[in-house]
Amino acid sequence: MKRVLPIASAAVLLFAAAFAFAQGGQVQGQKVGIATSVQRGYATLKTNFTQAAEKMPEADYAFKPGSTPEARTFGAAIAHIAQAQFGQCSGLKGVPNPMQGKNLEMELKTKAEITKALADSFALCDDLFAGVTDANATDMVKQGMNEVTRVAALYGVIVHGNEMAGTAYVYLRSKNIVPPSTENAGRGMRGRG
Repeated sequence: MKRVLPIASAAVLLFAAAFAFAQGGQVQGQKVGIATSVQRGYATLKTNFTQAAEKMPEADYAFKPGSTPEARTFGAAIAHIAQAQFGQCSGLKGVPNPMQGKNLEMELKTKAEITKALADSFALCDDLFAGVTDANATDMVKQGMNEVTRVAALYGVIVHGNEMAGTAYVYLRSKNIVPPSTENAGRGMRGRG
């Protein structure tokens, strides 16, 4: 037991140093508050997901790996994030969802239509993330029938987006396309995939 604790502590320190480096290559004692954390997470998601949508050739927007009938095509996976972000961010803003009653996964057919919807959904979310501060991060906001902290609601957008990014990366890798998070990690930007 006496040996396990120092080894575990060293592993945690190594992980923390690697994480700090991935956060921007700076290992010096940087303080990162909750607002900066959520803003960085969103910026990484937005960059990686937008680049993933751009990297896939239009001909492969109808591609899905395997034969599972309920699996989404690549285009539907991108449209799904757009649809979700329109719903999540309009709800958090207390404004009507501009895509209410639409099914973007079924209605959008071309790469241009899908990437435009994705860009529009990020544009709807941008000011929510830009406006979070350490002071207002724990304010309660309406989310459906519930109230949650602002930061919990915003992290929900990021978590769902990252889940779908992982799915999109499988599709890219199946087509021998390197995911943007892998390329960006080599350039000092955060990412995985």
